[in-house]
Amino acid sequence: MNKIQFRTISVSKDTFVTLFLILVLVLIFMPFLATFNDLLTRAVINLKGYSFIRDYIVPTEVRMVAVVLAGLGFDVAVTSEYVVLGQTQEQPFIAQIVWNCIGWQSILFFGITAFIGLQGDRYTNLSKLKALVIGALGTFLVNILRIVVVVLVAFYFGQYPAIIIHDYGSILAVIAWLFGFWWFTYAFVLEERHVG
Repeated sequence: MNKIQFRTISVSKDTFVTLFLILVLVLIFMPFLATFNDLLTRAVINLKGYSFIRDYIVPTEVRMVAVVLAGLGFDVAVTSEYVVLGQTQEQPFIAQIVWNCIGWQSILFFGITAFIGLQGDRYTNLSKLKALVIGALGTFLVNILRIVVVVLVAFYFGQYPAIIIHDYGSILAVIAWLFGFWWFTYAFVLEERHVG
């Protein structure tokens, strides 16, 4: 007879406690975050360091968003900071993507949780590296999909619903992603060191 073997999932409670605290703080300070993001966006745009983000990162993400939208059947054109839907129509829909839209909050949240979740010598370095690569790529893809959703909401429902999704739904989606990612990482990616 074949016996079914179950793998015990080793979970770092500190990582999930950190995620839960981030979620609580985000929910408490959400009205202030929108205002802070606007102020921070204006400040960074006036800095010279913004030119690297504007010239390289934003156009790359704009093109990736356009690829996803084209895959969904939209007639799409891009400029360095704009996605244009339906450019053959009389009034095409134009969405601007600035540095604040590219997902710096999710990168920050991922970095904080990775710092806490991968501390110590409990797991092998190779499995930690795998977790970092999967987490970074997943966070990047979640950001691209998040931008696509905001553009689609703006296209179909208008600016105000898109602002709500951009300011509130995006952060909640990233936190949901991080909960799922860390569960998956502790269940299937991280390997404990064998002390011999």
